[in-house]
Amino acid sequence: MNVNWFKYSSPQTFYPLAGMLMPWFFVAAGLLAAAGLYIGFFVAPTDSQQGEAYRIIFIHVPAAWMSMFIYVVMACWAGIGLAFNTRLSSMMASALAPTGALMTFIALWSGSLWGKPMWGTWWVWDARLTSELILLFLYLGFMSLQAAIDDPRRADKAGAVIALVGVVNVPIIYFSVQWWNTLHQGASVSLTRSPSMATTMLTGMLIMALAFWMYSIAVALLRVRCIILERERNADWVRQLGRQL
Repeated sequence: MNVNWFKYSSPQTFYPLAGMLMPWFFVAAGLLAAAGLYIGFFVAPTDSQQGEAYRIIFIHVPAAWMSMFIYVVMACWAGIGLAFNTRLSSMMASALAPTGALMTFIALWSGSLWGKPMWGTWWVWDARLTSELILLFLYLGFMSLQAAIDDPRRADKAGAVIALVGVVNVPIIYFSVQWWNTLHQGASVSLTRSPSMATTMLTGMLIMALAFWMYSIAVALLRVRCIILERERNADWVRQLGRQL
């Protein structure tokens, strides 16, 4: 069966599709989070060096991964909207930004909770932590700039410039522990070598990463539906939808 996916590039056709998919992603996020937290806090063994404090990784690491991944996806959507002047692409970028900022904040906050018992301090101006903090400022700058410009089309273009310029910070975050001598430990999971953690720990962390992923998709779909209704409020199909409700 051939599906014409391009028809969903229109806000009018994407709106009902997002509404249909959104509950499934919310349910998946809840089930995966329950499984991941159970494995992480009740099944995974205690770490021989860090003790029970290491269990923060089941929240910290997935949040850090998602903070970088969402920014790249947001920049891609913003770039597509800037290059091809597609309305839905810019809306998707706007919808992703708050969730990306939330994930970045969770990564920084949980990292501080982890750093206190490990390093003896809540914060150090470490290359990884500093570049992650810059990522949070990029998210906030993207959202603030869009909110400060009344014209949505101009706001989308201005936000796209910030998003695309800020992409350079993502590889800096990822490779910072390799490029500089930092307190932050290296990656425990890599595509080029075997993981340096127990299988149970790795399983719980990957399940939590999937839970964060499902949650991010669900919330982005929910938010983009709100953005579509706000920006397309003068369209006939939105008015008809309002009369039906």
